[in-house]
Amino acid sequence: MRTLGDFGTRAFAIVLVVLASIALAPGTAQAAPRLQSASNFRDIGGYPAADGKTVRTGQLFRSNKLSNLTDTDKQTLVDLGITLDVDLRNASERDEDPDQMPAGIRYQVADVVSLNSGLWFHEFVPVTLGRALIDAYTTKSSNVGQSIGYPFMVSFVGSDAAFRDLVKAAATNPGGVVYHCSAGKDRTGWGTAIILSILGVSRADIEADFMKSNTYLGRDDAVELSWLNAAYDQVKRLYGSMDRYVRKGLGIDQATIDKLRTRMLV
Repeated sequence: MRTLGDFGTRAFAIVLVVLASIALAPGTAQAAPRLQSASNFRDIGGYPAADGKTVRTGQLFRSNKLSNLTDTDKQTLVDLGITLDVDLRNASERDEDPDQMPAGIRYQVADVVSLNSGLWFHEFVPVTLGRALIDAYTTKSSNVGQSIGYPFMVSFVGSDAAFRDLVKAAATNPGGVVYHCSAGKDRTGWGTAIILSILGVSRADIEADFMKSNTYLGRDDAVELSWLNAAYDQVKRLYGSMDRYVRKGLGIDQATIDKLRTRMLV
């Protein structure tokens, strides 16, 4: 791994800003009850998975921010058996819009841009940044910042730690888990791609799930497939495969993978 150079120090400021803002098709996921205050709340279960199995419903839920829950929404979370809330947002987002969860639901931070693991990257920052800018131009991305942010979610060690914590929570928490960022589409979208990949869900179904944020958020530019592809491309460059990224990049051991699969596949 490399530390930041002079240019990297300046580029890193851009990276943190971008990551902080990241904030039915081939297969069909189970529709979760709706939340009045969180339009992108949904069950990630229902997709075909490895070995003819299906991703179990009623266990893992993705969402946008949960800071304005109504009493009805809170009861819905309780009724779904959710006992853990994993927050992928940064400190300022958490301070500005703290989660408002009902009693009995534990709260865990998994900050994708946390500096607790240091300023380390798996690739020289200017290289990642320059390639992302070129990719944004060639794919005609509507948001260059997002095109930059997705590959850095793969390269930054703080993101590794956050997504590792998310997967471990999904695998080991005894009750249901809801995880979220601000809009529930970028950091949450990549976290969902990681989990569904471990479960053996097809790339096409993962892409379809990712793109549903446009529907749930009621806008056609909430996400673009090129952004997700930028993260996948960075995985391929650095690790060769999603499996190696999960094991070597995120540091997730076989026992955790087995627990997640046992819990989530039927």
